[in-house]
Amino acid sequence: MARLIFGIWADACIDNRGKAPDEQVVPAGFPIPAEFQPHKKVLAFMGWAGFALFDERVNVIDMSRAYAAALQEYSCGKCFPCRVGTKIIHDLLLKLQQGRGTADDLSCLEHLACDIQKSAKCQIGQTGPAPIIACINNFREEFINAVTAQTPIPQQRYLSHLTAPCTDACPVHLDIPLYVELVKERKLKKAAEVMRERNALPGVCGKVCVRPCEFNCRRLLLDEAIYIKSIKRYVIEYEFAHGQQYAMQEKEPHKDAPVAVVGAGPAGLAAAFYLARKGYPVTIFEALPEGGGMAAVGIPDYRLPRNFLRYEIAIIESMGVRIIYNTRVGKDITLQDIRDRGYRAVFIGVGAHDSKKMGVEGEDKGYQGFIPGVVFLRNINLGLDVPRGEKLVVVGGGNVAIDCVRSALRIGFKEVKLLYRRSRSEMPADAVEIKEAEEEGIAFHFLTLPKRIIAQDGAVRAVECIRMELGEPDASGRRRPMPVEGSEFVIETDVIISAIGQDSDLAFMSEEQIAVSKWGTIQTDENSLMTSHDGIFSGGDCVTGPASLVEALAAGRDAALAIDRYLKGEKPELPPYRKLEKYVHHIKVFDGNEKINFLGGWGRPPAACLPVETRIATFDEVDLGLGAAAAIHDAARCLRCYRVALLAVNE
Repeated sequence: MARLIFGIWADACIDNRGKAPDEQVVPAGFPIPAEFQPHKKVLAFMGWAGFALFDERVNVIDMSRAYAAALQEYSCGKCFPCRVGTKIIHDLLLKLQQGRGTADDLSCLEHLACDIQKSAKCQIGQTGPAPIIACINNFREEFINAVTAQTPIPQQRYLSHLTAPCTDACPVHLDIPLYVELVKERKLKKAAEVMRERNALPGVCGKVCVRPCEFNCRRLLLDEAIYIKSIKRYVIEYEFAHGQQYAMQEKEPHKDAPVAVVGAGPAGLAAAFYLARKGYPVTIFEALPEGGGMAAVGIPDYRLPRNFLRYEIAIIESMGVRIIYNTRVGKDITLQDIRDRGYRAVFIGVGAHDSKKMGVEGEDKGYQGFIPGVVFLRNINLGLDVPRGEKLVVVGGGNVAIDCVRSALRIGFKEVKLLYRRSRSEMPADAVEIKEAEEEGIAFHFLTLPKRIIAQDGAVRAVECIRMELGEPDASGRRRPMPVEGSEFVIETDVIISAIGQDSDLAFMSEEQIAVSKWGTIQTDENSLMTSHDGIFSGGDCVTGPASLVEALAAGRDAALAIDRYLKGEKPELPPYRKLEKYVHHIKVFDGNEKINFLGGWGRPPAACLPVETRIATFDEVDLGLGAAAAIHDAARCLRCYRVALLAVNE
């Protein structure tokens, strides 16, 4: 059982000093986890809102010294209080730890820590001294004893981590405050380099990311979140427009250990990119004639222009990555064939390109005019035929459903309706996409469930529906929709599109006997992304089920890190900094109830987009992005909400 000797975090304080070990329990709801990873205990943690001691072997003075060293390391040096003040704090704590401290040093330490909090310009200085002050206030006797004893205190080994609320929300943990600051300083080339340290497709994310970072932006608590996504887009669009080829950081020396990737979607491209940077020769086997996976065949051009996606894929290819198109693993080549060709490791990133069944009478009859949403979008993006007519109905509430209705308008349908079994507030689709669909004239029918496809002469003619009402919450936390007896009605339509979710086609793995979950996804070890088959790794939608593009990019990069260790003969697992990022994420870096002592009223610049009458007649990009002045203006609104975390763990 985990023990907590002392813990203070925000308004919570647990003092178990002097109690028997079996009474030093971690109370329910305490935000700091006692376990770093399975079977690896945390000895102590210190962060922006307090600290926790789980093991008496950790000395609070030495921990404070190490934390001050981390503050000094991460300080940008642009303001005097943080640049100089954190150095002095560290030196004073070092004297105490080495047994050379005086009473005056302790007094100076307290006053200086408070002064830095009040005068520093960013959150490193504003929040950094807080846990040190909390240590002194709650362990004053230990600090006084260190002065009187004049005995050195052994140093503990710690892991430190720099994060921010926006960075913590980002699946790839991009250093958002840094690249935003670089845009403010007009250092766009450097900003692009920072992005590609963690994100293999930053420009694509700048156009279609679901922007979890913006929902964790502390500026949101004052006025409006920063346009983090659009600023990222501006940087890569500038690079693209001005022909500034990505200045590649020097690759690591060539390694004679080729790696195969199955699928050139976001996860596969990210895995290939970061493996290539580490010097590995990488070959991607892609079933489609185009790279990008669902980004290429599932997202319409009005959201993600094809030439822009191809530009970022070309950057990955410039690293030496080879992409073999029109090659379906399981049909044109098997996994065993790949291993027999000398590939030392394989990454599977095949996405989720199959449509889930609606369970509606008639959907398996092969009626003309019935088509899965992923097939509808794929055919449009590849220039293939799709059903035509005047009226179209889409069933679903996610981004695929929204992309289908908006694309249908653009190819000539006059009356387009979306049926969703829950309410508008429960739609999983991006709120911006929903709003733009409404502007374009899409008719939304909420609390509506299709029951039966009505056909005549083998072609769709209508769909019979039933009204729904919301009952008790289900496993997803949303209220369960229940049919209203006797409320059936009919909607006439020429085409019905099913867009209620996607599955992965994993038939190609049958010979390898790779473990698959009950949900039809590939089972992997969460710390290594390795499957049940040695040397075969996987990530993205085929592991998690349909998720966001940026989550797939994160999985691909994580897999590359684990594959690198595997090919070096080490234990295939994520490096310590990635484990630390996951640990800190559990602590909730963003506090939506925080009261910020800062003047608000400086909102975002207005967003520009194509007028409705223009966009419904074309697949031209709707969101026009930010110009230079607007991007720099918005970047200047960043509060630089950095947070520093420190962790001691069992070796």
